[in-house]
Amino acid sequence: MNIPADLKYSSEHEWVRAEGDEASIGITDHAQQALGDIVFVELPEVGDEVGAGEAFAVVESVKAASDVYAPVSGKIIKVNERLFASPELVNSDPYGSWFVVVLMSDPGELATLLSAEDYNKFCEEE
Repeated sequence: MNIPADLKYSSEHEWVRAEGDEASIGITDHAQQALGDIVFVELPEVGDEVGAGEAFAVVESVKAASDVYAPVSGKIIKVNERLFASPELVNSDPYGSWFVVVLMSDPGELATLLSAEDYNKFCEEE
């Protein structure tokens, strides 16, 4: 399982790449493997507000539909429109296929997320 050390992780299997006040968010390699072949991604609109722990997107696979939860709060400033036409990118490159970029309202929320090492332990225990 691929768990990049430079990212933060949620217990709902989302990853966060923070750069200043901006955070790219996607689902982890573990999540995409559990879902199977992803066939559809529903994303929010630019300008939407999200709160930490709230569902903001939906991923549909051949197995199931699953909500994607915001690990941090803020305003959506970008959505990855490539995923509308090619949702399978989440399977082939989960850490390059971000869902949204959020302008964080509270960057301190990053401290509540898991490190790569802690996320790996969490996955092993699950």
